[in-house]
Amino acid sequence: MRLRIALLVFAIGLAGLVWLGEARSEYADVVLNRNSEAAGMRPVIFPHWFHRIRFRCKVCHQELGFEMRAGANQVTMGDIYKGKFCGMCHDNKIAWGLENCDLCHSGRPGLPSGIYGGHKTLGPGKW
Repeated sequence: MRLRIALLVFAIGLAGLVWLGEARSEYADVVLNRNSEAAGMRPVIFPHWFHRIRFRCKVCHQELGFEMRAGANQVTMGDIYKGKFCGMCHDNKIAWGLENCDLCHSGRPGLPSGIYGGHKTLGPGKW
């Protein structure tokens, strides 16, 4: 009887996986270089994967105002200093403050904006 129940539970679970399809999410690194190099700074490496394992999507994409499409957000240091976008958390209370420029502006010069690494990213140090 237990074997039948176990097989039934397994079959229902397997059917559920087939019905739902594969769950996907992009945990790559995002390179922001729209304004960085023009302002004399290295490109920003945003480790999406690092933030995503700690926060739900809605924290940044609803509460902080980031659109869900790479390149759709015009992020400036002025806005960040005013507490918008990254500045909402990077305030020396929740996360490190803005005086640690090299922690974000860590991309190699000339690196174009975009998404790098997919779900197999090696983290910010790779770029």
